Amino acid sequence: MTITAINHTFHVPVMGVAFTIDSPIKLAPFGISSVISMVDDTLLEQMRAYYAKQFNMAYDEISNKVADFRAKRVTSYLNLVQEIVQLKLENIKNAAWEKGSELEKYFKLLPNSSQLKKEFMARLSLQGMDQSLRNWVQTHLLAGDIDINIMTKLDRENEYQGEKLPHEYNDAHSALRGFAQSNLSSSVVLSAGLNPRLYSYFEQFKDFYPDASGRLKKRIILKISDYRSALIQGKFLAKKGLWVSEFRMESGLNCGGHAFATDGLLMGPILEEFKQHRVELKETLFKLYAAALKEKNIPLPVNALEQKFTAQGGLGTADEHQLLLAQYQLDALGWGSTFLLVPEATTVDDATLQQLCEARESDFYLSHNSPLGVRFNNIKNNSMAYAKELLIQKNRPGSSCPKKYSVLNKEYTEKPICTASRQYQNLRLQDLKTKGLSDKAFQKEFELTTTRECLCVGLTNAALLRYNIPTKYYDGAVSICPGPNLAYFNQLISLQDMVDHIYGRKDILTRKDRPHMFVKELQLYIAFFKEAVSESEQPLSKQRTNYLQTFEKNLQEGIAYYKQFFAANNLPSALAEIKECEEAYFSV
Repeated sequence: MTITAINHTFHVPVMGVAFTIDSPIKLAPFGISSVISMVDDTLLEQMRAYYAKQFNMAYDEISNKVADFRAKRVTSYLNLVQEIVQLKLENIKNAAWEKGSELEKYFKLLPNSSQLKKEFMARLSLQGMDQSLRNWVQTHLLAGDIDINIMTKLDRENEYQGEKLPHEYNDAHSALRGFAQSNLSSSVVLSAGLNPRLYSYFEQFKDFYPDASGRLKKRIILKISDYRSALIQGKFLAKKGLWVSEFRMESGLNCGGHAFATDGLLMGPILEEFKQHRVELKETLFKLYAAALKEKNIPLPVNALEQKFTAQGGLGTADEHQLLLAQYQLDALGWGSTFLLVPEATTVDDATLQQLCEARESDFYLSHNSPLGVRFNNIKNNSMAYAKELLIQKNRPGSSCPKKYSVLNKEYTEKPICTASRQYQNLRLQDLKTKGLSDKAFQKEFELTTTRECLCVGLTNAALLRYNIPTKYYDGAVSICPGPNLAYFNQLISLQDMVDHIYGRKDILTRKDRPHMFVKELQLYIAFFKEAVSESEQPLSKQRTNYLQTFEKNLQEGIAYYKQFFAANNLPSALAEIKECEEAYFSV
């Protein structure tokens, strides 16, 4: 069974909360798939109101006072997005065939290898844009997927009218229910690891099971960091009769947003392991899947279910794009942070766009800013950092925590609170004062505590600023989380130019000193390892020793792999860069 006709060999991953909140409206009509974050239902409702007005569609507000409002907001926004995408796609299909038309743009964006593009151009040269070709266009032009992302660990418990609600009304559960009840036929991308209760909740929705023809109306994509994670999570779902339609591998550190360092496991070796075990993985999962469907009395699809493998994190050139597709037999690749500079694709306010264009390598860093306790890719001196510093100077560090999507900490309270909140930071700082720390040690802990910032607001404000929607909190303050690869792109880019760059039809890189994506990731991992060694308390605990030894072993094996990889693919400059990294590593 074919999931969708693959014409483009890239997708735009979820970025932040706001940055891809309406990307499908911009990209899906041209056959390009992208992903919407489901973290903030308030933002979804604000965007639904905005777009309903833009397209003269009916809008009835879903208040947070009504029962199950979060799921209803998700469903309503996704249905609106689909309606707009279909409207725009129909307009493209019916557009005149002339230079500059939306119809021409649809085909110009496609890779030259696209069978759809080849067939259209062949028909056009033979018969012109006659009614027969018009009919063909109506049948063959497809929209890109309108996918959603759920961070599995952001699953806050909720109350209604003072009463605690069942876990089905937790944040992630409600987002899943909203997607399941929508009209979409697309995928949910699950990120941040296994949430057993949430994964089990999928069983409640028929759209995740094959219909009579063996088709999955709604599909599951797992964003994973290594093969072991894919196998564990895939088995968990397969045993429940739930099929993973795609494994989406992301670089641990050479990415945007939250960074999950993979104990020194590097992207190339991870992809190699997937390549070597891809068939085995599918067969293992299918056996469990078939047994689960039989137990549920659901007919097994006659045709084999498709299972795609994709990757993302740090891509910057057409050569890298083609090499990864060919070397690791991938179905597509995700291009993320670079699309932040493409206003036709993503949603970023003007001030932040300007800052991104001007940023250089030293401006990008791996921060402790996330309240989730996970390292977070960041850019120095963003507007949210300025707002946060003003609060510290006023001796009122921390956020008022207006949205509470990240309330996960119970260190000082019975009910969970957010580590970026004023409540938590005050409690934490008071506690530190009782521990008899030296001035230096206290200052270090003070900075680590107060660096946590309100991402719930910071990662949503860009869309509100872009569309002149009133902001209630931190007016003008934006958190931005690009990957370090963005340092090598320094101007706003049109959608056509960005896609031409991906497919090798144009080179938009003005700097020639950009290292290969694998080299860059290795540099990041070496820096991370050095930091981990220097900050480890002495004497090392057994657990910490094992962690550092495992990390070191994986780094050494990764370096050896890359030396062979670059030599085999005749990339002498990248091979030289790897050897420089090796020297830097052994100087640790």
